[in-house]
Amino acid sequence: MADQRSTSNVPPEVGSKAGGGKRARGVRPVRDGSGNGLWDRPQLLNLIADTLMVVGAAGLGYAAVASVSRLPVYPLREVVVTTPLAQVTTAQLEYAARSSLRGNFFTVDLDDVRGAFEKLPWVRRADVRRRWPGGIEVRLEEHVASAYWRVGETGDMRLVNRYGEVFTAASNARMPVFSGPEGASGILLAKFDEFTHKLGPLGKQLVGVSLSAREAWQLKMEDGMTIELGHDQPKAPIDERLARFVNNYPKAREQLNMNVAVVDLRYPGGFALRPVAPAAPAGKQERKGK
Repeated sequence: MADQRSTSNVPPEVGSKAGGGKRARGVRPVRDGSGNGLWDRPQLLNLIADTLMVVGAAGLGYAAVASVSRLPVYPLREVVVTTPLAQVTTAQLEYAARSSLRGNFFTVDLDDVRGAFEKLPWVRRADVRRRWPGGIEVRLEEHVASAYWRVGETGDMRLVNRYGEVFTAASNARMPVFSGPEGASGILLAKFDEFTHKLGPLGKQLVGVSLSAREAWQLKMEDGMTIELGHDQPKAPIDERLARFVNNYPKAREQLNMNVAVVDLRYPGGFALRPVAPAAPAGKQERKGK
């Protein structure tokens, strides 16, 4: 007997069960580029690549410059001082340059050069910079001396500049002499100008100002007269006592007819005068010497 079952070449519909209830394979999902991994973020990858390229180029450039700077090229050929100098000598400049210039244009230590020039006696400050292709440019500020400074314990002489700073140098200029506690040089410089103005009517030149550790003032005039001002008192300020002395001294000296050695202004209501001690007769000095 013939088989009556029909056959068909039409494929089964998608999703329909085939051949006796067998399960169909699952469909694999397709990626759409929206993942959160590093490789799924092209903008971040580009940024990292650019950064690495910049860092690498900078490192190569630094290595190249460092290598060239160490080659025996670009030697230092000159030192140019751009400021006119009144006290610093050429020999001192040459000494400072020779003792501090080491290396070439790129490797020389500018701080060492600056320090060497600032150690010179009359140099207050030095500015140093490179000058292409093989030079060093130096700009110096010199001290301008305004007075001598006598060191209390040793009696050594130093100098005071116009800023009230004490420095060590040699000078033969005619200037006032200051003495006082360490760090008081600026105060004495300011008071010197003030006292000079107040003593102006006397026609005497002020040549010395001293301040003791207890803040007592003493003035020295050009003719040798000493003025004892003492402390500044609330009831009798120094300015008040000094003004009274300037107003009354010419008349008092005329009445007393004497050469004054010391003026004592430490009294609240007046002042005292001490005459110059008379010179001993020449004959007595000779006998004393024998």
